[in-house]
Amino acid sequence: MKLLYSPASPYSAKARMAARYLGIEITEVKTDTNAAPPELTDNNPLGKIPVLIRDGEPPIYDSVAIMHFFDRMSGGKLYPKKDAKRTEAEVLEALCDGILDCLLAIVYERRSRDESKVHQPWIDKQWGKVVRGLDYLENNLPKTGKKLHGGHFALASLIGYLDLRFDGQWAGGRPKLAAWTYVFSKRFVDYASMKSSA
Repeated sequence: MKLLYSPASPYSAKARMAARYLGIEITEVKTDTNAAPPELTDNNPLGKIPVLIRDGEPPIYDSVAIMHFFDRMSGGKLYPKKDAKRTEAEVLEALCDGILDCLLAIVYERRSRDESKVHQPWIDKQWGKVVRGLDYLENNLPKTGKKLHGGHFALASLIGYLDLRFDGQWAGGRPKLAAWTYVFSKRFVDYASMKSSA
């Protein structure tokens, strides 16, 4: 199997970390979505990453679908077995991915428009969602025991992306959230080398 990814993509980072944690062997293929290479668009009509390409099987795209495939492939090692705990992990993942959606909307607004045409009210609206989400996480951090789950990897990917694109703008007033990756990296030693990077 191979995973099409971008180093800066937090969704790619989540899937890459999960595969490494589970011991699932994948070949990571760095992919430029702006160039829209055929290997990407032929396997995901949306032209988005990550995409998991399998021999003789349909490709899997969207990080959540890939995470759930990895869970099934590993015999249920990526999400808790008890329904209530699994739901908690899935909601945490959804929250972290939703915050990332807002952060990416801000980045793309600034990147794709001339400075004079950047719509600040749109950025402010997205940042308001980010603030509410981060404040919630500060006060409701997940337990991080010996077993990690999909929500943990989503949170680690979120913080990695915040550090990459919004360094100095998010950690103030959120000491528990800012320190969480220290605990996570003790459970997953590859975090520093696999989080989003430029």
